[in-house]
Formats: sequence, C-alpha cells, structure tokens
Amino acid sequence: MIPYLRTLDPFPPVESARADMGGLLAVGADLSPDRILFAYRQGIFPWGTVDGYPLWYSPDPRMVLFPEEFRLTRSLAKTLRSGRYAVRFDSNFAGVIDGCAATPRPGQDGTWINRQMRDAYCRLHELGWAHSVETYAEGDLVGGLYGLAIGRMFYGESMFSRRNDASKVAFAHLVRYLLAHGIEMIDCQMRTEHLASLGGREIPRAAFLRRLSGLTASRPSGAADDGAHPRWSTAGRDLEW
Repeated sequence: MIPYLRTLDPFPPVESARADMGGLLAVGADLSPDRILFAYRQGIFPWGTVDGYPLWYSPDPRMVLFPEEFRLTRSLAKTLRSGRYAVRFDSNFAGVIDGCAATPRPGQDGTWINRQMRDAYCRLHELGWAHSVETYAEGDLVGGLYGLAIGRMFYGESMFSRRNDASKVAFAHLVRYLLAHGIEMIDCQMRTEHLASLGGREIPRAAFLRRLSGLTASRPSGAADDGAHPRWSTAGRDLEW
C-alpha cells in the first residue's frame, strides 16, 4: 500500500519507496512551499498529482550530474560560440514552465506539470527558490529549463527545446553559473539518455542522501538569510566557450 498523507503528516522513510513504481513514496499532503522545500531536503520530490493529490517520489538509484563532469561536445561548443542564441536567467519563469508542460515526452500520456504544479513552482520562484534558464532566438523563447536551488544543491525539474540544441545551451549556461557559485550537485531525479549524454550518472540513493544533507545545509555567497537565492542574472556572457 502507498501511504496517504494528510496536510501535517510526515513523510515515510525513503527506504519504503516502491522500486516497482519508479520510487513512488506517498500520495497526499499539499504543495505548499514549506512542504516542497522540506521534501527536497529529504531527497523527495513531487511528480504530478492524481485526483488533486500530489505524488511524492524518491527513486533508487538517483540520477545526478556534478557540474565539473558536464560533457561539452564539440558541436555544442560550436553552437555556444556562434551567438545563435541569447540566454537569460529568471526573466520568464512562467514561459519556461509552460514550454516544459507543452512539450510531448516519449512514453508519457500528457504532462505531469498541471495547474497545481505550475502554481506551486511559480510561487517558489516568487520566493527566490525556483529559477529558470531561458534560450532565445530572434527574441522568441525557444528552449530552457527550471529547477530549485537550495544551499549548494540544484534540483533540475524539466527542460524543453523548440530548436536544435536550445535546451542544451540553457543547460551549459546553468552549469557555468553553478560552478561560479559553488553549487556542487544537480539532482536529475531519474535517468534519461539525454541527461546521460550531458554527463549525468546514477548513484545509490544512500550516497545521494549523504551528500544532500551537507549541501543543503551550506549557504553559497549571495543567498538570503533563509537560504533562498536572489534572482539570478545571466552567467557566462563574458566567458569564452
């Protein structure tokens, strides 16, 4: 049985997550900022809803990417140097999450980014926890990604691309930003070939949690007293690719 959580109920131990259901841990509670932030610090994340109730996951193994292991291919480096795309941070968070929601995914029937999820993450963005990296061509938003920054952790949520390499360009700028600000690990949640091609790899959940406890308790320079990060500005614009 999958536990049902009421608003104030604690999460069950992550070890009880159902491996045969992709790491599903519990159903219920709410998508308040405090609940979501607490979940991420425990290695748990919401992934859609059913009948209005959030679904909470903690898969094992966990897909992660260490910024220093980012794989910059020759073709992507050429695209970055070409100036074909402009990149901005935190200038159109809603547009990025809407782009992610509208992008068809192989093996998925519809999107898990419903109105509840969208509203929850837009609220986290307003509070300084959620951030977007946006790729533009001729002034149009053509790709990007969003996620949460807590301490020295970045939790990637979703990305989209309407033009060749647009999401990879956003990811490359994200990695540059994280390296410059001492953020040491990106949580990619579950394995995809796309993330593996960028340098992501799986590690045991126990190893992920050991790293997580220290990283989320650390506060990189520029973070607010509560640990939230201020609005990001475009990174890497003065660097050679």
